[in-house]
Amino acid sequence: MIILLSPAKSLQDTPLLAQKTTQVRFKQETATIVERLRAMPLQDLKKLMKLSDSLASLNYGRYQNFQPKYTKKNAQPAGLAFNGAVFQGLDLASLSVDQMDFAQAHLRILSGLYGVLRPLDLIQPYRLEMGTKLQLAEFKNLYAFWGDKITDLINKDLKATNGKTIINLASKEYFKSISPKKLKGRLLTIDFREERDGKFKFITFNAKKARGLMTRYILENKIHNPEDLKGFLDDGYAFNADLSGDDVWLFTR
Repeated sequence: MIILLSPAKSLQDTPLLAQKTTQVRFKQETATIVERLRAMPLQDLKKLMKLSDSLASLNYGRYQNFQPKYTKKNAQPAGLAFNGAVFQGLDLASLSVDQMDFAQAHLRILSGLYGVLRPLDLIQPYRLEMGTKLQLAEFKNLYAFWGDKITDLINKDLKATNGKTIINLASKEYFKSISPKKLKGRLLTIDFREERDGKFKFITFNAKKARGLMTRYILENKIHNPEDLKGFLDDGYAFNADLSGDDVWLFTR
């Protein structure tokens, strides 16, 4: 089983870990993107990413100072560095060493800059959403730049775990970097809704937090069989068989 998550825009300082960190696996591709962003004037970067003056300056500096070598002095483990609703629900820092090892094998975070990240992959601070309309040579955007590289690596990781299912807990923006027809396993998308005025609606912050909670549930229990996900009952959510299909499962509250 492989779990797919989106990253967060904001980052935080990470605690010390017992496990050894790992290196990103698309280092050359990342360097190509960084080179393109580093060459952009501050105002162009601001416009491209639709940032405030302060955030534009922060990220301009990040790309100007980006280093070819990733060390513990300039980089942090991805799974702990990301902040936001998903990662608050996930709370990787509180997992046991054994559970973190399981996460390293089964959890994948999609990224506009890094492609695919494992929780212990060292990342340098950045901001680059997958949907950013960044042109790179003949590629009109990041989706075109990454092509099937992300999908191919997900397939490789799925095979390494002897898994048969990809659990999609990523946002639509990031999942668009995947080629579903080329995945070599069952694709199961999990969604979270809550009842408002007699209808089940998608509430962004709550759904993001629930994605993190669901991921944590998988990691804590070392789940391999998708059917076991139906036992998830955290934060008032429960599997809703009436609203679910074969490959899209809804959890409601």
